[in-house]
Amino acid sequence: MTGHSAASTLSPQGRQLDVLVVTNMYPSADAPHRGVFVRDQVRALQRRSDVNIELFTFDPGLTEYPRALRELRRRYRDQRFDIVHAHFGLTAWPALCARLGPVAVTLHGNDLLHPRSRLITRAALPFSALPAPVSRAFSDLVPGAGETRRVAILPCGIDLERFKPIPRRQARAHLGLDPDEPCLLFPHDPGRSLKRFDRAQEAAGGVRLLTLGSVDPLEVPYWHNAANAVLVPSQTEGFGLAVIEASACDVPAFGTPVGIHPVVLGDIEGSLCAPWDPAVWRGALQAPLTQSDPRVQGRRAAELFSADRMAARMVTAWHALVDEQQQQPRQRRGIAALREKRSRETVYSSVAEESTSASSERA
Repeated sequence: MTGHSAASTLSPQGRQLDVLVVTNMYPSADAPHRGVFVRDQVRALQRRSDVNIELFTFDPGLTEYPRALRELRRRYRDQRFDIVHAHFGLTAWPALCARLGPVAVTLHGNDLLHPRSRLITRAALPFSALPAPVSRAFSDLVPGAGETRRVAILPCGIDLERFKPIPRRQARAHLGLDPDEPCLLFPHDPGRSLKRFDRAQEAAGGVRLLTLGSVDPLEVPYWHNAANAVLVPSQTEGFGLAVIEASACDVPAFGTPVGIHPVVLGDIEGSLCAPWDPAVWRGALQAPLTQSDPRVQGRRAAELFSADRMAARMVTAWHALVDEQQQQPRQRRGIAALREKRSRETVYSSVAEESTSASSERA
């Protein structure tokens, strides 16, 4: 990316934007499951004609951040982007220090929920042009959100081509599971404490409970479709993609009222969004556990959060930020001119006794 082309495709907001995406949440050969939702969003953005997307990824780990900064400066020396968009709060630091353009940062969850990450992330936010939490509820953790500074709600969304209904017997045959045994899915790594695997175990009781950890992302839709229901009894959520993925497959999803769960699950008959209460959850699970292939009408709700829809939302936010950045220099010049005018008026009043010709000369 070397600049703006005269042949750039115009969007309703104006010219094509050059955007650098910086993230350490991205699949790799060693961790194919990491940051799949970020990859889905990047691909949705790359399908658009109104943005040019340059992608910079690096590995997680504290020692990787200074290395990422050095590589950003080396690789993009003498370049400037309309927007530099970082995924995850800590990633904002190399993006900011590289000074390649105004920085927007998607805040995903642990960046503001984990005590150490929260301190580092919040220190970066005053220097960021646009904090972008993934849900309205999560935005409450951004200092001054909606009061002293503007934020944008920018979740990633899901790939609807990948997450779709698959007959349960087909899904179970693919995974080598018993076609008739009732089973539930906890769609996370059990080691993620805030997802509350302990609650899922209590809700499942003696029913087989499947889990996801290092599962190949291409296989995840089969696991959703293989389950009688998906359990997401989280203590807290930045967003909550798992209930959207289950709903896109028309699989009953059970979630606590955190993150996006109330919005997605509220109107889906057969799914549940309720505070954690073991008796209530176990009672609600009886219906899907006694059916051979229980389904709900959830895909329509999930479609509202497709990767393509969320990409469009992100591009709109980028254009608004670019417009804001372009207006600021004019506003600063206007404020400077007003201050100069007032200063002159003060000087003029103090020398009112001087002759008209001398005053005119000063003016």
